Formats: sequence, C-alpha cells, structure tokens
Amino acid sequence: MDALLSESGPRLPEPTIRPDESEAIEALRDNRIELVKSTTNELTISISDVGMADEGVYTCAIFTMPVLVAKSLVTVLGQPQKPLISGHEFPFRENEKARLTCKTSGSKPAAQITWYKGLEPLEGVVNEVMEDPYRKTFTVTSRIEFPVTQEDNGAEITCTVGHESLQNSFISSSVEINVYYKPVAKIESQPQFPREGDNLQLRCLAYGNPSPRTYAWEKKGGELPPQSRQQENTLVFLFLNKSDSGVYLCKVSSLMGDYVAEHNLDVNDPSPVPSTSSIDHAVIGGVVAVIVFLLLCLLIVLGRYLIRHKGTYLTHEAKGSDDAPDADTAIINAEGGQSSSEDKKEYFI
Repeated sequence: MDALLSESGPRLPEPTIRPDESEAIEALRDNRIELVKSTTNELTISISDVGMADEGVYTCAIFTMPVLVAKSLVTVLGQPQKPLISGHEFPFRENEKARLTCKTSGSKPAAQITWYKGLEPLEGVVNEVMEDPYRKTFTVTSRIEFPVTQEDNGAEITCTVGHESLQNSFISSSVEINVYYKPVAKIESQPQFPREGDNLQLRCLAYGNPSPRTYAWEKKGGELPPQSRQQENTLVFLFLNKSDSGVYLCKVSSLMGDYVAEHNLDVNDPSPVPSTSSIDHAVIGGVVAVIVFLLLCLLIVLGRYLIRHKGTYLTHEAKGSDDAPDADTAIINAEGGQSSSEDKKEYFI
C-alpha cells in the first residue's frame, strides 16, 4: 500500500501515481521538505523555514481500491514586526495636541495595537488595517492624539503590539516626547537678611523648556543703584545703602514667552558688635558695684549694733584734788567734797 502527500495552495509538483514508494518520495522536490517516516501505512514529512507560501490544503492519498484521500488545512501565522513610532520628531507646545503614529507590518491575522503614557493606557486610538495580497499579511497603522501639558515633558509614550503568534507576549517601542512651556523664575538673596554696608547678590533662578535665553534687571519705580552690576542671572551690590531698599524685578525670556519675578529688598542698619575691651570694662564695673554694695551693707549693720550699746557712768574725781599737798589730803578733800562735785559723763560711741 503506497501513500502520497501533495499540496493544494502553493502547489508541489504533481507526483506520478505509482505503487512504488520511491516514486512517491520523488514528488517532494522542495529542499525544505524532509521525509521523516515512510512505512506501508504511514508517510510523515517536515517543512523547515515555513513561510506564508506554505499555507494551504495538504492532501495525503493511499492507493487502495478504492483510493483513500485525506486533506488538512495548514494555516501559517504571520508574526508582526517591531512597531515604529513617528510624529515625535519635533517638540510639542504646551496645551496643544500631540499626534503620534505607530505602524507594524507582517502580521497574519492583523495585529492589535495599544498605546500607553507611562503605565496609563491612552484612549482614542484609531487603527487602520491594510492587506498585502502578495504576501498575504497585514500592515496595521495606529494613530493617537492627546493634549500635552508641562508635566508631559519627557513622558514615555509606548506602542504595544499583541498577536497570537507571540505566545502571550508583546513587542513594543517607546519614545520620549518633548514639550515646550513658558519659563518661571524666583529670586534668592545672599545673604538672606542684608544690612547696610554688606555685599549682596540677588540671583534669578529660572527654568523652562527651552531654557531662558535672556535676563533683565529693573528696580520698580526707579533706576538700578550705580554701585550695582549685572552678571548673567545675578545682580551684585558691592556696598549696600539704605537707599537701595525697594522692589527689584528679574525678567526672563525664552521662545515660549516672558516671566517677571519680584523681590522686596529691605536694607537694615548694621547691629553694633561689642569689642573685647568693652566687655572687660563691663565685667570690672559689675564687680566693683557688687563690692561697694557689700561694704554699704556692712556699715549699716555695724552702725545699728553700736547705737544699741551706747551708755553713761560717773567718775569719783573730786574737784580740787589736784591742789592737795599729799594723797591723804586729796582723799579727805575728795570725800568731803563729793556731794558738791559735778558728775562727769563719758560716752562710748
């Protein structure tokens, strides 16, 4: 019993129907086709490097009486190519719509395309499918549009292709979009609290896309001080005066527009800084004041004590005893004249 395998689709050469097995093998002339097994009741072949042209109906015939024929439809899946994203070559402007296109070809059946911004899916996808009649594959073109803001600058946009030939995996391409937006600025003061006589720098810190190209300094309601000078984005004061106080403006410009930052400068009087000699004099004066205070307290206590112990006493000296010729006469005169003598008082202070 002989068997023969033929193809309807991309056709193999018609075999010569003979009961000889060697003649049946002769019909398989494509070098990619290899005979795997050949017995009286089984014929197995393999096809390497399968292409879309290999898709079709394959027929196996067994030459019996009557002839038995079996057919099988072979479907070849077309794997999509890596997608290409276009439309991002030039920057987008803030608040306008970004329009991007993603294209993949070679899929069969047609591939599915999904868009992402970061990890978030994008809505409003429009897909267009075109078939190549010669290759029997499909080209899928997907378009997306969405409004962009300042926060979208540098955002990653991904086009992901899904297909059954990828075995539950995906192929994708990503791009980063560039969004132009207006500049913003702020002014920093160094030192933060300037005093009269200090050197001061007012620095204008600005950012935007594209980066600001020019900086211009003004004083609100007047002209810049003559001792100030501009160095790129910095306004420098070599010696501050009280008259330098006021509102200073920094105007930055870019392709997207202008921005004006304000800073209120208040110049304070310099605070006196005590010297070492003045500190020493203050310490000495304090010590002297404490000593004087302690002495005054001591004199007051001593005075109060002496006043409380003040007293009187009488002496026994007789008037005229100094004229007596001897001691006995002086005693007699003293005893007799004691009553008429005056009391002599003596005070202890």
